[in-house]
Amino acid sequence: MSELTLPHTWRPLGVRMAGIAGGVMLLVLCGATWFLFDSEVRETFTLFQRGTALLLGLFVASLVHALVRARAVATSEGLLVVNGYRTRFYEWAEIVAIHLPRGAPWAMLDLADGTTSAVMAIQGSDGARAKQAVREIRSLLG
Repeated sequence: MSELTLPHTWRPLGVRMAGIAGGVMLLVLCGATWFLFDSEVRETFTLFQRGTALLLGLFVASLVHALVRARAVATSEGLLVVNGYRTRFYEWAEIVAIHLPRGAPWAMLDLADGTTSAVMAIQGSDGARAKQAVREIRSLLG
């Protein structure tokens, strides 16, 4: 195994690809549908309906953004974990172990205080890539 250079960042691959591709396809589909309507049909939509559709689109975009921004950054001081819109920093002494059980959606940190914390940056669906990330973090735990 090669020596890991710090800082090092892990990000989920499958979730990012699906989120970005799905978001772009949804935007293109909705935009094309709107412009394919003739002017008479477009005029039947009220300002409130247009605003509601726009707000719904922004809400979905914020959810996709939360998923694709997940990351874990190892530094010499500890591990920064970004899950959605929540960011936590764990010093190395706080982390007892990291696990990625078979069938689990993402890796879990076992913490010194007896609690656990999800690491959504390491997705089980990424297969060998996720297992390698867990091994690399374990090597940093000592």
